[in-house]
Amino acid sequence: MLAGGHERIYPSEHVDLLELILTEGAAVSEMPLTWEPRARDFPRRNRLISGLALGVVIVEAARRSGSLITARMAGEQGREVFAVPGSPLDPRAEGTNGLIKQGATLVTEAADVIAVLEPILGRGFEIAPAQEPAQEELGVPGSEPGDDERNRIIGLLGPTPVAIDDLVRLSKASPAIVRAVLLELEIAGRLERHGGALVSLL
Repeated sequence: MLAGGHERIYPSEHVDLLELILTEGAAVSEMPLTWEPRARDFPRRNRLISGLALGVVIVEAARRSGSLITARMAGEQGREVFAVPGSPLDPRAEGTNGLIKQGATLVTEAADVIAVLEPILGRGFEIAPAQEPAQEELGVPGSEPGDDERNRIIGLLGPTPVAIDDLVRLSKASPAIVRAVLLELEIAGRLERHGGALVSLL
C-alpha cells in the first residue's frame, strides 16, 4: 500500500523491494501516478491497509503514535485490534497498553491472533485450491442480514460479554452476517467490544 503515486516510491531505496513484492502481489495507491507522498498521506493510506485486513496488530506505540490512528480506523471499520503489551514504565508501550485497556486483544504469541481470526474465517485459514475464497472468509460482508437473522443474533446478546464465534454457532448465520449485525449495533452505539473477541450490548 503506497502513500504516494506509483512513480514516487518512498523511500526511494525500497524500489527493489517493491519490484520483488510485485512478482507475487500488488502495489495499491489511490493517489495520482506522480504524487509525492506527504506526512499526512501516510495515515490516510493506513485506512486502506486496515480496511483490507481482518485485523491489525500494534506491536509498539507511544501516546501519539501514528499506529494508534491505524488502530482507531480498524475499530471504526469493524476489524479486530490486537496489541502487544509492554512495561508501564516504557513510553513506547503507552499506546499499546492503552489499547488493551480499551478492549484490544492482548497478544503475546501468534496463537492469540489465530484464536480470534479463525472463527471469523469460518473454517480456518485453508482454502481449497479449486475454489474461490468466499467473501465472508475474507472478512467482507457478502450480503445484507435479513430481519430474522438480525433478530436472532441480537437475541443472543446481552450485558454479559459473549464470544463472536459463539454468536456464529448459535445463530447459525455466516460469520459475515454476524459481523455485519455487530457493526450495525456498534454504529448505533449499542455494542461494546471487549478483549478476546467478546461483545456485549450497552
